[in-house]
Amino acid sequence: MITHASYGVEPWCLREKTLKLDVLPQSESVFALANGHVGWRGNLDEGEPHGLPGSYLNGVHETHDLPYAEAGYGYPESGQSIINVTNGKVIRLLVDDEPFDLRYGRLVSHERVLNLRAGVLRRTCEWTSPAGRTVRVRSTRLVSFTQRSVAAVAYEVEAVDSQARVVLQSELVANEQLPAPAKDPRAASVLAAPLAAQEHFAKGRRLRLVHGTRRSGLRVGAAADHTVDGPERTRAGSEADADIARLTVTSVLEPGERLRLEKFVAYGWSSTRSLPAVSDQVDAALAAAVNTGWPGLVDEQRSYLDAFWSRADVEVDGDEEIQQAVRFALFHVLQAGARAEQRAIGAKGLTGSGYGGHAFWDTETLVLPLLTYTSPDAVAEALRWRHSTLPAARERAAQLGLRGAAFPWRTIDGAECSAYWPAGTAAFHVNADIADAVVRYVCATGDKRFTRDTALELLVETARLWRSLGHHDAHGAFHIEGVTGPDEYSAVVDDNTYTNLMARSNLLAAADLVGRHPEEAAELGADAEESASWRDAAEAMHIPYNPDLEVHEQHAGFTRHQRWDFAATRPDQYPLMLHFPYFDLYREQVVKQADLVLAMYTCADYFDEEHQERNFVYYEPLTVRDSSLSACGQAVIAARTGHLALAYDYLVESALMDLDDLENNTRDGLHIASLAGTWTALVAGFGGMRRCADTLEFTPRLPEKLSRIGFNLQVRGRCLRVEIRATAVTYTLLTGPELAIKHYGESLALSPDASRSREIPDLKPLPAPDQPPHRRPNAAGR
Repeated sequence: MITHASYGVEPWCLREKTLKLDVLPQSESVFALANGHVGWRGNLDEGEPHGLPGSYLNGVHETHDLPYAEAGYGYPESGQSIINVTNGKVIRLLVDDEPFDLRYGRLVSHERVLNLRAGVLRRTCEWTSPAGRTVRVRSTRLVSFTQRSVAAVAYEVEAVDSQARVVLQSELVANEQLPAPAKDPRAASVLAAPLAAQEHFAKGRRLRLVHGTRRSGLRVGAAADHTVDGPERTRAGSEADADIARLTVTSVLEPGERLRLEKFVAYGWSSTRSLPAVSDQVDAALAAAVNTGWPGLVDEQRSYLDAFWSRADVEVDGDEEIQQAVRFALFHVLQAGARAEQRAIGAKGLTGSGYGGHAFWDTETLVLPLLTYTSPDAVAEALRWRHSTLPAARERAAQLGLRGAAFPWRTIDGAECSAYWPAGTAAFHVNADIADAVVRYVCATGDKRFTRDTALELLVETARLWRSLGHHDAHGAFHIEGVTGPDEYSAVVDDNTYTNLMARSNLLAAADLVGRHPEEAAELGADAEESASWRDAAEAMHIPYNPDLEVHEQHAGFTRHQRWDFAATRPDQYPLMLHFPYFDLYREQVVKQADLVLAMYTCADYFDEEHQERNFVYYEPLTVRDSSLSACGQAVIAARTGHLALAYDYLVESALMDLDDLENNTRDGLHIASLAGTWTALVAGFGGMRRCADTLEFTPRLPEKLSRIGFNLQVRGRCLRVEIRATAVTYTLLTGPELAIKHYGESLALSPDASRSREIPDLKPLPAPDQPPHRRPNAAGR
């Protein structure tokens, strides 16, 4: 955990004024730059010291055997792990033959600034070598949003108090040595030297390396070019070997003189293209970047982000830390998905190797809602990636004896790679989560081509899965048994409420779409008779309910289980999964992360206000939040049930998950879904936004600590502005034709020429629900 104030609070940047080596791995994640295709961790320019070196290409992974004590039918045979590809960030500095290493000499000053508007990481430091030479180093780094394959660094060294002989070594480095993995199951497995050399090249100021993965059959290329500006006595030369290509620049600087190097790096990879083709690919991308030049790349980056912030910014008055945190969150979620372009959006984005670089269900449930209303094109690409993996999903369903498609619990390329059935494949709800994301995107955009080409097939195949996975009992009720919901402390259960309600929505949406597109549906073999069976299953879906307690059960029989002995559980025994056997967790009432409560967010129309309140009060004392995914869902329901102070505390926990390293694993990469949850807590929680058919409804309320929230939403080609204050809300249509919305059930027709304001109803005070001992929100008492 970061126990000291590492970052200043500013509205549009994250500033680290001193370098603290004890939290260097965490800061490398926080200062990571990416565009959804290329990712660079925020390692120091000189490469050492480091916590976890990281350069990633979305989709580039290595496979490895999954060991089982006892083999079983249907178990995946191979796992997948993201790999650290060729590092193009490294620029080493020597001053009079002494390496610029912040562990030696005297560090006079050191500052790093992540500029959220400009999309660059700037670093300024002053260092005195052990021999007494002082230099000032300035660097600026970016991963381009506009040129998908390109990253770049501008690096400058200045002699301060005396003449200095300096050497810069700009490198491409493959197969870097990585630290040993932690025992935490959330961390990644380390694959030593995963890349086999295929080509190395150095000529003039240009460098190139091409490697291949040893098992997964991928070819990866990286190329670099440079511009150098220094005194006349500056010289440069290049060399290359199997795993390293280097440009060496030497100069002698008088006090006040500077040596500047601009480094352009291009990446490419393929599972099918030849070695010459991959080499040509990276050379072409590099040529375009060099032609744009450093100033051009910086200008393009700023223009791209200006457009993003104009449609996506969230303004928060009353809490400067939350204002900074939500912009930090928006920036990193954008970095995770902006240019992924038919690749997965992983749980860590491209900020670290945690969870092996895998994508899970939380992408569709927590990340894509934010992008749907701010960057919908990125959502279309993410869902097209899911669509491209349908062959593997159909094969997996057939292997399990099911119809339709069974999408993987965790994956990089679309194949299931979870070795633990109860909290892996059994979590079939991922299929409904994908369908829900499809419906949300179509409702928000009206994208007709996507509906025909992508949405229809995804909904049909997931509906077929549910119809074959469940069954009607003797009384006609439809059950889905032997599944795991979002709560991983309850596994292989019957009639998980979240799963059943999401499947119900999936079945109905698929039936509706088949009815609207009968010809296209017929090409998939779907007809009115099959869609009628989906409607029958949906309308007969069993939702467990305890009439004595008057609450919905997380799954059938959950409320009959013994309650976990929270009083006997010490604070240092959380997360429970690291200190107790799953056997104990599975058979008692303890909730790892919001499950039934999450269902009240995603399927809000099923629950009336009275049951929302009773359910929330019942499950709050059981939910230990051993997952970063929990707080945002709890924030939404706390806000909707009137527990605004508690909702605010959960907002803070979600917002500061990585900035304060609340889960003690930010070193492995950022929690992209939790970051997206910051937006969810503000917009769906305090903004009260929810989707009602093709219309958005708002039921806003502010906690006492916030005086105003303002946000923009992209809806069917329009830009909607929502401004919430303590007693009133104003809706403004900034662009586009008339738009219909709802405010507390009242229909409003918005037109571009006039804002509409409405009062916010008074809130009836309610007693706050309890939380498990030692598990109050991390923001409590802030």
